[in-house]
Amino acid sequence: MRPLLVIVAAYLLGSIPFGYLIVRVKEGGDIRQTGSGGTGATNVLRRVGKVAGVMTLLLDGLKGSAAVLLAIWILSSSEQRFTQWWGAAAAVAVILGHIFPVWLKFRGGKGVAAGVGTFLVLMPGVVLVAALFFVTIVLVTRYVSLGSIVAVLAIPLLVWLQHVFVRPLSNFGPAMTVAVAGAFLIVWAHRENISRLMQGRERKFR
Repeated sequence: MRPLLVIVAAYLLGSIPFGYLIVRVKEGGDIRQTGSGGTGATNVLRRVGKVAGVMTLLLDGLKGSAAVLLAIWILSSSEQRFTQWWGAAAAVAVILGHIFPVWLKFRGGKGVAAGVGTFLVLMPGVVLVAALFFVTIVLVTRYVSLGSIVAVLAIPLLVWLQHVFVRPLSNFGPAMTVAVAGAFLIVWAHRENISRLMQGRERKFR
């Protein structure tokens, strides 16, 4: 029962729509009615400015990290391998909560910052390399969505490369599961961005 409650708590934590709340407090209105339609940092930045965008990014990332850390801490008395798997389940749950928040009728953000928060706990070295992909692509193309998509798709490959060629990961199974599931969810959440990119209508970051 306790592991199930932890996963539900992770989902509810992920469902906290920080971007939506920040915009609502700052100027009123629903952030989902403008721009990309998401509650994430990029959309918030474009609507109400850099400070609000950075706050959203940090808070969304923090809830991702917090969900995994809480799951590992609460379930630390379990066998080690099961603790890692429950941490992985909490990571997927918090990303699901961000994309499908119960508080906003299951219409939230793209899951990038929340995903990064979870990845930082489970695979920090991989995140740093993926961040280089993200920054490079955004600097070259000015498309945040493209950078996000490529970075999250690179994470499963980077986890595998680290495990095979750098050092074996004790949590390889849970880490790879989160990497693949997280990448799938985040790319799926970007399906409209992908369509706009293919049509040449995606908005560039200025």
